[in-house]
Amino acid sequence: MKHTLLFIPVFFIFSVFLLSSLQAQTQAPPEWATCGACHSIGKGRLVGPDLKGITERRDETWLINFIRSSQTMVNDGDAEAVKIFDEYKIPMPDNNFTDEQITGILDYIKNYEEAAAQPAEEEKPAESTHEVEHEVVVSEQEQYGGGNTQTTFIIFFVLLFISLIDLGLTKIIKAKFIHIIIILTSLFIIGEIMYVEAAALSRQQGYSPDQPIWFSHKVHAGQNMIDCEYCHTTANDSKSAGIPGTDVCMNCHNIVKTGTQTGDVEINKVLESWKTGKPIEWIRVHNMPDHVWFSHAQHVNAGKRECEECHGKVEEMDRVAQVESLGMGWCIDCHRRTEVQFKDNGFYDKYVRFHEDLNSGKRSKITVEDIGGNNCQTCHY
Repeated sequence: MKHTLLFIPVFFIFSVFLLSSLQAQTQAPPEWATCGACHSIGKGRLVGPDLKGITERRDETWLINFIRSSQTMVNDGDAEAVKIFDEYKIPMPDNNFTDEQITGILDYIKNYEEAAAQPAEEEKPAESTHEVEHEVVVSEQEQYGGGNTQTTFIIFFVLLFISLIDLGLTKIIKAKFIHIIIILTSLFIIGEIMYVEAAALSRQQGYSPDQPIWFSHKVHAGQNMIDCEYCHTTANDSKSAGIPGTDVCMNCHNIVKTGTQTGDVEINKVLESWKTGKPIEWIRVHNMPDHVWFSHAQHVNAGKRECEECHGKVEEMDRVAQVESLGMGWCIDCHRRTEVQFKDNGFYDKYVRFHEDLNSGKRSKITVEDIGGNNCQTCHY
């Protein structure tokens, strides 16, 4: 009886441990977002092959080497790698994953269960027209600029001019206090408009231009979990994040010819660009004034900032809109509160004094402002 009573809690603990292990195995590792952009598990071929059962068909060592650099194996003449390349015609990009990260991906594929990995399907909304899908909901941020204030400005400028003429020359209105009220009111409103418009100069918060092709970030970055840097390839190394060329689009759309929302109309524009060699003229959404120097590499690579900190939740937008002001005050405030990631970051190795202050406990953190981020010449040459 005692042994039976002892078995019950042991069995309970073991069951909890087993369930936790199974749940951890079915939870997608972060690296799967890269793989899932081109591969499915049990849903058929996408850009690359269906990965269901791949751990049974291939040796783990071979898979690790192939995932890390498939093209190296192709160049070395590996028969299986060459066969896959000849079938799909698209080289898989190199992945700088550790053995543990790749093993995690393989474990996820091996233990994948669609019911556990996929949330229950929500009831699909009724089909909407292309125009409705094209709408953009800009987050509730402070908007810069007063809209179209030209008419208001002209009306009060004319009232100011007429009041001054009547007060000094025509004297149609005998009561001077009326002139004074009109003049002061006009000066106040004209001054307010000038201030608002001057503050909004070169700012375009809420800007969301029509693009030559209806492209949904919600579908690509959200539903399909395509990593930002898969398309914006120079964000780590260049001043600009880069706008993808048609060849990047064709990595997927040489196979995917129909969209769930727009059918084949918009994808045909991509195919036409590929056939004719005429680039797609995408319209840039986030623009900085000419007198401002900004580097994506500095922020993404050295600063370790996430895309959404400046661009918002792009994966929830059909059409991208600028959600932050990107004004000088906004940048300075960010530099004042943002802590620099000194640890394991070679970019800041030369800041010896700050490292010593951190190690000695003299400082608890280093902000961007501490290393000169708010000096005028940092952004204005």
